[in-house]
Amino acid sequence: MKTKSLLFILFLFFGIAAYAGTIHTVQVYSDSMNKEVDALVITPDREGSFPVIYLLHGHGGHFKKWLEIKPELPEIADRYGVVFVLPDAKNSWYWDSPKDPSYRYETFVAKELVAYVDGNYPTIRDRSKRAITGLSMGGHGGLWISIRNPSVFGAGGSTSGGVDIRPFPKNWHMNLQLGDYETNQEIWDNHTVFTQVDSLKNGDLALIIDCGYGDFFFEVNNALHDKLMALGIDHDYLVRPGIHNDAYWAVSIDYQILFFMKYFNKK
Repeated sequence: MKTKSLLFILFLFFGIAAYAGTIHTVQVYSDSMNKEVDALVITPDREGSFPVIYLLHGHGGHFKKWLEIKPELPEIADRYGVVFVLPDAKNSWYWDSPKDPSYRYETFVAKELVAYVDGNYPTIRDRSKRAITGLSMGGHGGLWISIRNPSVFGAGGSTSGGVDIRPFPKNWHMNLQLGDYETNQEIWDNHTVFTQVDSLKNGDLALIIDCGYGDFFFEVNNALHDKLMALGIDHDYLVRPGIHNDAYWAVSIDYQILFFMKYFNKK
């Protein structure tokens, strides 16, 4: 009798655990760039309409990167009742490049991709049910896009983000989008998250930022935290041991998802 009961409990446990969201691989046409852009959309395996978290990859990454880092995303989508969207953005830093008109990834993500997702999936079409975050270059993108598009996103985040690009003028192909730092300093000043926060008022966005102590972006994240504190902008700032790698992001995204779900569920 005890054996049967145990088997029944195990059946229930593994039956519940087996539920997972559905992964959709799509190509979204961008009018602004005149091309198709790859993306993954992960939807819960249940009825209803759901909030959305956009997850942005880093430099050298691709649209499947977050699923490689966090293979449990389909289970998380189903458990929490949330849609995840993972777009490809090449090495764009999620700007509308002032130098290269074929790189308009802020417009693509904030306008074209959101419109596509809301038009084809069971989403709640309101800024209060949309968040965007990412890793490294995508951390810059999560904050850049949310700060500049507050009517679209109610929450923004960054994990290990390049939140101030100016200390790194020779790195990660940023000069291809902005021009050389030496002759385009004003453009660089205007295309970094660190200066964009000057436009924020407290309460405009729900913000979460995290970075590992051993990360090469730790100092710029710490400086951004200090600046937000000086401006009186509420935000969650998490620091813990870790470096700029998949192992750190696989854990940090759990904290960020919980933060966003709390924001989505607030009265």
